[in-house]
Amino acid sequence: MDFLLRPWPWYVSGPLIAIVMFALIYFGKTFGMSSNLRTLCTVGGAGKYSDFFRFDWKAQRWNLIVVLGAVLGGYIAVTFLSDGTPIALSPAAIHDLETLGFVDPGSTLLPAEIYGWENIFSLKGMGILMIGGFLVGFGTRYAGGCTSGHAITGLSNLQLPSLIAVIGFFIGGLFMTHFLLPLIFG
Repeated sequence: MDFLLRPWPWYVSGPLIAIVMFALIYFGKTFGMSSNLRTLCTVGGAGKYSDFFRFDWKAQRWNLIVVLGAVLGGYIAVTFLSDGTPIALSPAAIHDLETLGFVDPGSTLLPAEIYGWENIFSLKGMGILMIGGFLVGFGTRYAGGCTSGHAITGLSNLQLPSLIAVIGFFIGGLFMTHFLLPLIFG
């Protein structure tokens, strides 16, 4: 049981991801959370407001199982498979986050400076959520998929558009980390 309480090494998690990918390819499916969430929105009635959500969601029922699995898997991992050890961050990352005003960086996955209820419901917090949500939604639609879809499914299928999208995701992440995050919290 002690093995489950630590992050799984690459030689365990990597082959597990590969097995899932082979199964999806075998059954003619692709993986990506944006597709799964699109199906969930369609079930919720989003097709009344946008043509993008007008499709036969019953043919995509398996996407709902992936969403449920992600939620359940996250709950199980946090509740039963976490030993509460801090996240392993480099001393430079800890210093940079403390400089930006983060208290005890790495002690939790969701820092209170961003995800605490008092910060979420502040004007700044709502702005960050709305702008971030818009950019994520726009980006996944514009790129034809999300980070998991392109980085896991697209790259495993050797698709050039996915490689370009993943390079763009990394550039965007670096831009956010080195320029926007200091502007927001600096």
